[in-house]
Amino acid sequence: MSSVRRVVLTGLSGAGKQLACLCFEDMGWRVVENVPPSLIAPLLLSIPDESLCLLSDIRSGQVEALLPALDALPERPTFVFLDASDDALVRRFKETRRPHPLFKQAQGILPAITAERDALASLKARADVVLDTSGLSSAELRGQLTEHFGEKGQSASPLTVTVASFGFKHGTPLDADILFDVRFLNNPYYVEELRGKDGRDPEVEAFVMADERSAEFLEKLYDLVGFTLPHYIAEGKAYLTIGIGCTGGKHRSVALAEKLGKFLSERGYRVLVQHRDVEKR
Repeated sequence: MSSVRRVVLTGLSGAGKQLACLCFEDMGWRVVENVPPSLIAPLLLSIPDESLCLLSDIRSGQVEALLPALDALPERPTFVFLDASDDALVRRFKETRRPHPLFKQAQGILPAITAERDALASLKARADVVLDTSGLSSAELRGQLTEHFGEKGQSASPLTVTVASFGFKHGTPLDADILFDVRFLNNPYYVEELRGKDGRDPEVEAFVMADERSAEFLEKLYDLVGFTLPHYIAEGKAYLTIGIGCTGGKHRSVALAEKLGKFLSERGYRVLVQHRDVEKR
């Protein structure tokens, strides 16, 4: 199967198309929104080497031209339609306070939903993939899209976790969401042969882990992040930075940041491990 793939996305307003676009972006696709049907063919030709998702819906004002535009293509992209129940759509518009595109002419939310559903009925009937998002959480919708369109082994999680070691003497990281202070552990700085090394060195790591409190701390830390990260994902958080600090940011925090990064990577999270102060004196 070619790594370059094509999707044209449409569906009802409020059914999750914006979230779907974000999911395709997280999977590494190029996404173009609000595409008039007349521009679908030129866009597909102008971007030949990237997986491409084009969103075309009622806002283009040309939705009746979408099927003829797709049928005219020499190679038809996968056509995806997002649907949802009237109850779910009404609730979502009330929660977001965003107006339905047809609200003014239909003079009400439910009449607007009905009008749009009628206008898109032929598109839904021709779709290759129809996803009903009525009872889906954001994470569940991402999971379904990843199952259909993600690479083998690709995680549905949109969350990128940065684990950053630092030294309190140099200030706390401005972008940290969560901070942990490990200055209570035995400090390798006071061992002359370890002072010039950092927490990635096996000898320094062994020294840090020889403190029986280190293993207990990591056990509790793993439990905490294992519990909280799925809830951050459910809330739609895309980036999370966990700061682990010691005095200088060279020994204890580095060793434990490496441990936490490995723990998260093994559980399928996208992880960046950074050591801000490891080169500072």
